[in-house]
Amino acid sequence: MTIFASFLRSVLLTVIFSFVAPMLLVGGGLLFLFLMGCFPGLQELTDAIATAIVDFLATFGSGTPVRGLFVISLTCSFVGTLFDIYVCYRCQILRSDS
Repeated sequence: MTIFASFLRSVLLTVIFSFVAPMLLVGGGLLFLFLMGCFPGLQELTDAIATAIVDFLATFGSGTPVRGLFVISLTCSFVGTLFDIYVCYRCQILRSDS
């Protein structure tokens, strides 16, 4: 039972971190662009980049950038979970071979 509990804990942490990572990455990028826009001469450039990011997110979210961010985060979470399950499977196979 401890192997199963360890597996569930690993998968749960992977789901959480894989979901939060894209949100922090996009949020941090937009915050960085906002702060860089405070410098004179960079406002037009940072506005163009931020608009491109928001348009990219809106593409995945049926017109809503927040929904697009959730779709990307859910996809990353799904892929991270699949990878974690594969790693646990390989660990079991290698443990049983030795």
